[in-house]
Amino acid sequence: MKIGLGLYRHMLSRENYDFARQAGCTHVVIHLVDYFRGGNANPNNNQPTGGKYGYWGVAGDPDDAIWSARELKRIRSEIEDAGLILEAIENLDPATWYDVILGGPRRDEQIERIAAIVRNMGEAGIPTLGYNFSIAGVCGRVSGPWGRGGAVTVGSDGPLDEPLANGTVWNMIYDPHATGQTPSASYDELWKRLEFFLQRIIPVAEQAGVRLAAHPDDPPMPSMRRQPRLVYQPDMYQRLIDVVPSTSNALEFCVGTISEMREGSVYDAVDRYSRQGKIAYVHLRNITGKVPEYRETFIDEGDVDMVRVLGLLHANSFEGVVIPDHTPQMTCAAPWHSGMAHTIGFIQGVLATLPKRPKQGTKQV
Repeated sequence: MKIGLGLYRHMLSRENYDFARQAGCTHVVIHLVDYFRGGNANPNNNQPTGGKYGYWGVAGDPDDAIWSARELKRIRSEIEDAGLILEAIENLDPATWYDVILGGPRRDEQIERIAAIVRNMGEAGIPTLGYNFSIAGVCGRVSGPWGRGGAVTVGSDGPLDEPLANGTVWNMIYDPHATGQTPSASYDELWKRLEFFLQRIIPVAEQAGVRLAAHPDDPPMPSMRRQPRLVYQPDMYQRLIDVVPSTSNALEFCVGTISEMREGSVYDAVDRYSRQGKIAYVHLRNITGKVPEYRETFIDEGDVDMVRVLGLLHANSFEGVVIPDHTPQMTCAAPWHSGMAHTIGFIQGVLATLPKRPKQGTKQV
């Protein structure tokens, strides 16, 4: 296993790359979507919450060239110059594919745009694209001093049934001039949209040498904002990877989100999907409680036995990247960095206790 760090777009700097290396990371996962532009989310704590009812920000990239092969190569070069490896880009800009998710009139045009991005990633040598196929997206979060010692962290305090505003998808605004509400889709219709997306993009990803990695719905409720969710129980991941069987159809495996699910076992899910070799990379986060009411915690104080989780991944020969997901904000001058350093140190300590694998070509005595 390898340890990585996730960085938001405004954090793509040499200072943060150096922090990742100093903390013991070898890889990074980056976000090119700007969740903090013109909305409710606060970049100062590097946690796009927006409050339970608020949206994160305005989708759409004023500098669309950032997704070009040239710019992706430049970003990768800067990361490699800092001694790190760029493992994945996480999430597409909602403005790029809102009609793919909503089944709207620009669907085919937007599918071609995604295909171009995947080809650009392949040309730039970036192996993984994380995505979350969701109408409402990551929404309904609340925050408070619920972590150990009063550390500020996030969670959920109940369902969110307020309808989704028109011109909004994935908790971001793609059309600020739209009025009214987004019509509710059916569960079956949303699956058909996902199948269309995968059937068109997976062959492109195979040719480009890129893996698509699907994140489960967070919070994992059957519906949020009166819109259905695709993957809100562990078994639903299997349906997603079986729709288009391919090495390029994989999972962005979020331990925290799966632990929030009301059915199934996070340990069974870790074992099942790592045995299949379907986990592209892992989000590691601990929680207490289940949807609709849960709290995120420090890595070592929640309901999930993280030593067991990492042990299962190791036993099933998972050689991918593990990154800290969210962490509580620690009370100091650098709340986000301190929380991440704490989690990375925990992961390093656990990995150091796992049995070493024999090098290829050697015999185990």
